[in-house]
Amino acid sequence: MCRSIKTLRPPYVDSVDREDIHAAALQYVRKVSGFRAPAEHNRGAFDEAVREVTESTQRLLDALVVRR
Repeated sequence: MCRSIKTLRPPYVDSVDREDIHAAALQYVRKVSGFRAPAEHNRGAFDEAVREVTESTQRLLDALVVRR
């Protein structure tokens, strides 16, 4: 599932910005919902899910401790 989402932590990438995290969240929500672009009546739920996944991903990446 979501094989095109890249790993967003060192040592796989040097830096990650908000756009990278949002793109991964968007891919994830598209995959699990089955919608590339949701109908207007689903737009709010879709956008909210992308926002929540983006925020959760940011918290996860901020909390991870990577040992080198």
